[in-house]
Amino acid sequence: MRRRGNREPVPVVLPGVGEEFEEFVTAGSDRLLRLALLLTGDRALAEDLLQDVLERVYVRWRRIEDPHAYARTALARRVTDRWRQRGRRPREVALEDWHGEAVADGAAERAERSRVLEALRALPPRQRAVIVLRYFEDWSEEQIADQLDVSRGTVKSQASKGLRTLRTLVGEEVGARWTTG
Repeated sequence: MRRRGNREPVPVVLPGVGEEFEEFVTAGSDRLLRLALLLTGDRALAEDLLQDVLERVYVRWRRIEDPHAYARTALARRVTDRWRQRGRRPREVALEDWHGEAVADGAAERAERSRVLEALRALPPRQRAVIVLRYFEDWSEEQIADQLDVSRGTVKSQASKGLRTLRTLVGEEVGARWTTG
């Protein structure tokens, strides 16, 4: 948005982008929000992160070949940038507002999913990002290292520590079920 003097902001509209971009947002925003939520552990931060990324996608729309891949990569990079800018924050709020994909399951499976999400929230941000990208988004170690701007060894060590913590918090069997391809 641009401002004209002291008046209200004026939306910036790029010619020939609006309809395609709107379709992209309609089709992919739920999945992108879930990824942002898993990366941040906080609904408000996830919404802010996604809004920031969608603004970047909009501005670069004509140059982007695969907007979904670009947006996922941008989410991972932006969350890493935020860690570097802010350092460690106080403990995050619960994921009680999180609404995962609708799955016909029983109470036991919902409780298990809730335990896994709570355990993810307990991980340090970098470990959480590596676990989410590797096991929930199915990225390779190389992709994660490239996107988070760390070495492949760092990805492996963060994944190992994160998996160990997750399996301790939710149990070996449950942890293995949620983190195997």
